Amino acid sequence: MTEIHDATTGSGPAAAARADAGDEARITGSPERIAQLAAALAALEARIDAACEAAGRERADVRLLPVTKFHPASDIEILYGLGLREFGESREQEASGKVAQLRHLAHVRWEFIGRLQRNKAKSVARWANTVYSVDSDRLAAALDAGAAAALEAGQRDTPLRVLLQVSLDADPARGGVEEAELLALAGRVAEGASLQLAGLMAIPPLDVEPDVAFARLARLHAALLTEHPQATELSAGMSNDLEAAIRHGSTCVRVGTALMGARPITSA
Repeated sequence: MTEIHDATTGSGPAAAARADAGDEARITGSPERIAQLAAALAALEARIDAACEAAGRERADVRLLPVTKFHPASDIEILYGLGLREFGESREQEASGKVAQLRHLAHVRWEFIGRLQRNKAKSVARWANTVYSVDSDRLAAALDAGAAAALEAGQRDTPLRVLLQVSLDADPARGGVEEAELLALAGRVAEGASLQLAGLMAIPPLDVEPDVAFARLARLHAALLTEHPQATELSAGMSNDLEAAIRHGSTCVRVGTALMGARPITSA
C-alpha cells in the first residue's frame, strides 16, 4: 500500500471539484491503482483543457464530475488524494454505503446522477448535494419532502440542488421530461421550499450526432434561463462526447470510463 498526499495543482481545473483550501489528504491505495487513476485523470484534464481552448471558454467554467458508480470506495479515496471532491453515483444502496464508509473525508460532495425511484428519494435527500435526474412532478415532490425532513433533522444544512433531466429522444426507458413539459416542471421545482433549481441535464440519443443533440440542449437551456436565470448549470458530456458538449456550453461533464476504466467484474 502507498500513501499519497493531496495532489491538487494549477488554477485551471474547476475549483468546486478540487481540494478546498487547507485540506490535506493522506490516502492509502495500491501503487498500481494510484498510478492508473493519476494517469487517467491527467489525460482527461488535458482533453477538457483542449476542448475549452477550442471552444473559446475558460477552463474554470467546466467542472469534471467523476462517475464512480460500480467502483470501490478505495478508488474514491485515491481520487480524493488526487484533489477531487465531487463524486457521481447512480444507485442509492451502493451510494449510501460509500457515503457512510467515507465519512472521514472532508468537504466531499456526493452527486446523484442516475434515475431515481420515488421511494429512494428520502434516503438520497439525506446525503446528496445535487440530484441530476429529476423528470417528474412526483419525484420533485418526493425530493422536496425528503430534503425538508433532512433539514429538520440536521442531516443537511442547505436545500437540495436539482437538475432537470430533459429527454432528447422521447424514450421513456432512458428517462427525462419531454420538452413541452420542461418549463412547467421547472416551476414546480422552483416552488419547492427545500429544493434549489440549479439547471439542466441530458443524455444524447444513441442515434443522433452529439453536436446536434447538444445544440438542441443548449437551446432548451437558454429557454429555461429566461424564466429561471439562477438555473445556470448545464450538465452534458461523458467519456465519448465531452468535447461536443463543451462546444455547446456544458458546465459539467460526467465522466466514468475515461477516468475509472472498465467496470469491475463482480461475482453473481
